[in-house]
Amino acid sequence: MKRRNFIRKTGLTGLGLSMIPASYSRSSIEEFIGTEMKPVCLTTWNFHQASKKAGELLDNKISALDAVEQGVRVEEKNIQNHTVGNGGAPDRDGFVTLDASIMGPDGDCGSVAFLQDIEHPVSVARKVMESTPHKMLVGKGAYNFAVNNGFKPKDLLSAESKKKWKNWLAHKNYKPIINIENHDTIGMLCLDQKGDLAGACTTSGLAYKMHGRVGDSPIIGSGLFVDNEVGGAVATGLGEEIMKNVSSFLIVELMRQGKSPQESCEIAMNRLISKNPNYKDFQVAFLALNKKGEVGSFCIHQGFTYMKYGNSVNENFTSKSLLKN
Repeated sequence: MKRRNFIRKTGLTGLGLSMIPASYSRSSIEEFIGTEMKPVCLTTWNFHQASKKAGELLDNKISALDAVEQGVRVEEKNIQNHTVGNGGAPDRDGFVTLDASIMGPDGDCGSVAFLQDIEHPVSVARKVMESTPHKMLVGKGAYNFAVNNGFKPKDLLSAESKKKWKNWLAHKNYKPIINIENHDTIGMLCLDQKGDLAGACTTSGLAYKMHGRVGDSPIIGSGLFVDNEVGGAVATGLGEEIMKNVSSFLIVELMRQGKSPQESCEIAMNRLISKNPNYKDFQVAFLALNKKGEVGSFCIHQGFTYMKYGNSVNENFTSKSLLKN
């Protein structure tokens, strides 16, 4: 929804706008007006159906933890999505390997990395969180754990992904493509009716990566971090850069200090680019939600969008960016 229409429809003209602090930019008006809204669901990119699924569960008073798991599962099973779960792009050796993490309002978390032949890594990650003394399982160990807990093995390399991989073998170009990075992680944050926060992050990772590569998505504090006293954050883009700065944890800590989600995302991005002079060559994007329902997002290049579900409305918003294309 355009800012002008948003203000008109909510009736917050005149005196209402005068209440917005001077520190908020015009592009942040929506986020400020949206305070105290719950439940609310945020999802990276334009994953409309995943956002709708989680948002409707929240409307039905389902917990934030259940909502994020069920929401991202929509894309894990979507064979047309070549960046997550079933049908995901393989590594350079032709293997689809999946990474995922989940974090609940009690501070507990679970993750899996380099998982093969299991369609829903986020659910395996939750099982790790709830049924083991560990927080991360990887590779063959994660696969055996999944199978032993009732997850059915499945060939995840779709015909279309296999065809694209074979075409890639002809040139083997690893250069990231801005706003694609050869993958689009789905990260999700939910605030439920009780005011509890949870988050999930799942991906098939960088397309045609080296066999064994793991990105930021299953690394708690990098691709995802949630603190129920403060807020949560997720990241997407080139995972190697996100991991170097533990970006999601940093954003939540900045919110703990009293900064808004928007300010926190921007500060974290400035930290990231200050460590890499080649930041114009890749995309990174952050998405954050605090306990009040305020939203923040920031990316390097224009083009990153996110879904916001609140008050039974599911909308796609364009993020603020560091660079103007």
